[in-house]
Amino acid sequence: MTETPRGFNTTAPDLPGWKHVYSGKVRDLYEPADESILQRVGQDCVLVVASDRISAYDHVLSSEIPDKGRILTQLSLWWFDQLDVEHHVLSSTVEGGVPPEVEGRAMICKKLDMFPVECIARGYLTGSGLQEYRASGTVCSIPLPEGLVDGSRLERAIFTPSAKAEVGEHDENITYDAVAAIVGDDIAARLSELTLKIYTTAERITRERGIILADTKVEFGYDAVSGSIALGDEVLTPDSSRFWDAATYKPGQAQPSFDKQYVRDWLTSAESGWDKSSDAPPPALPAEVVERTRSRYIEAYEKITGKTFA
Repeated sequence: MTETPRGFNTTAPDLPGWKHVYSGKVRDLYEPADESILQRVGQDCVLVVASDRISAYDHVLSSEIPDKGRILTQLSLWWFDQLDVEHHVLSSTVEGGVPPEVEGRAMICKKLDMFPVECIARGYLTGSGLQEYRASGTVCSIPLPEGLVDGSRLERAIFTPSAKAEVGEHDENITYDAVAAIVGDDIAARLSELTLKIYTTAERITRERGIILADTKVEFGYDAVSGSIALGDEVLTPDSSRFWDAATYKPGQAQPSFDKQYVRDWLTSAESGWDKSSDAPPPALPAEVVERTRSRYIEAYEKITGKTFA
């Protein structure tokens, strides 16, 4: 397990019987440190706790979004139940070993050897894919038809991986051949197959609920116990996916999304006074931006799952 990146301020809670070993932009990881917990949950597991931290433009902001970690965890758990894909979750309940202090925002998971690749499926053209397409007519070196615009639906979803970056750095889009060079031909083929399978299933489910899944990022790891590849981290949340409202979708323009759009918009506005090209950290978010962002996350959860977020 790697150490928390230098210079990264974490607010990871102290949890009796668990040792904090790593913090990412949103999640804190713990390993069992008490014999009674080891006997209860086993040695080959980690506790994954989703915080309320929010990141934008490769910065973790000083402001948090209340309930964000609970929303991400509960939505991921819902999706794990919908997908016919092996995953890393062992338990999400206090009865199953989750500390009561983080109930609702934590999962006990298999310890996986994660592949150093962000697996991305795109069914629509936008974001960094659109930028590459405008420059070369390709996305991750995959040729696309001429005449596509921001928000264009692709004839079929494509696998467009990226190389994982350290906290505070940009992920870099890479080609399929680059993935094969990193993990081998067989694993690269399996990662592509699984990623597109997840996207295709989720795109159908969200469309039935009036939401367009434009693209999504997933991560996989090797499970040494079962000898298989398993889905890890979060899955199909507003932090890892672009969700658009099908009722307002219109190609040729930026689509309103169910994520941290309000945060990005405010940070790049004159009101924030922040220059994202500088080394200065972003300012604290106004209460209105925090609440509107929280409401958008809740709306995504409720539209997708059909459940009321309590």
